[in-house]
Amino acid sequence: MLYAPILILVVFSFNAAPSQAQWGGFSLQWYEAAFNNRQVREVSIRSLWLALVASGIATTVSTLAALGTTRVRRFPGQTMIYALINQPLMVPEIVTGVALLIFFAAIKVQTGYTGMGYLVAAHTAFCIPFAYLPIRARLETMDITLERAAADLYASPFQAFRHVTLPLLVPGIVAGFMLGFVISLDAVVITEFVKSAGQDTLPTYMLGQLRRNITPEMNAIATLFLALSLCIVTVFFLLTRKRG
Repeated sequence: MLYAPILILVVFSFNAAPSQAQWGGFSLQWYEAAFNNRQVREVSIRSLWLALVASGIATTVSTLAALGTTRVRRFPGQTMIYALINQPLMVPEIVTGVALLIFFAAIKVQTGYTGMGYLVAAHTAFCIPFAYLPIRARLETMDITLERAAADLYASPFQAFRHVTLPLLVPGIVAGFMLGFVISLDAVVITEFVKSAGQDTLPTYMLGQLRRNITPEMNAIATLFLALSLCIVTVFFLLTRKRG
C-alpha cells in the first residue's frame, strides 16, 4: 500500500494528458516542462548545494566525534555525549524546527543577517547523527590491532591515522556523507521553519505548488527526486553491506 501510490505517481509522470486519473498516452512533455521551468532549476540547484555543504560539514564533525568516542578509553560522560549526538533522532522534527526558528529569529534581530547560513547550520545539525552512525559502526568493526601495529613500527598517531585508520574508514565516511545528503535533500519541516523569503528548496517548493494545484509536472519532478534518492541509497547499501 505504501509503494502503489509511488508507482502510480511515476507512471502518470509520463502521461500525455493533464489528467491525474486518466491515461492519455506516453509523453515526456512534463519532464521537458520541469527542465524549462526556471524556478524549478533554481530551487534544485539550491537544494543540491545545501545538501552538499551541510552533509560535508556534518560528515567531518561526525568523523571527529566517532574517533573521539571509539578510539579513546572510556571516560565519565561518554554515554551522555553519545546521547547528545543522537538527540535529533529522538526529538520530533517539529520541535527541532520550532526551537531553531526561535533561536535564529533572535540572531536575525541582533545581526540583521538573513542569508543561507541559517539553513546550512540547521541542516548540518540535523544530519550529524545520520552521518555519525555509519562512521561509528565502521570504526567499531575495524581491527584496532592494525593501528597498534603501526604504533609499534614507530608511526606517530597522525601517521597511523593517515595510513591505516583513514583508508579503512573511507567506506563509512562516504556512506555517512551520502546518508546525510539524502536526509538534507529531503528535509521539509526544518527548512520551512528556518528559511527566509526566496530560500525555497525543492521539497518546500513542491509543497507550496501542491497546495495550489497538482499538475503532472509535479509528478515528473517527484520522479526525478525519487530516482536520485534511490541511486544514493543503493550506493549506500553497497558500501555498508557485510562482505563474506
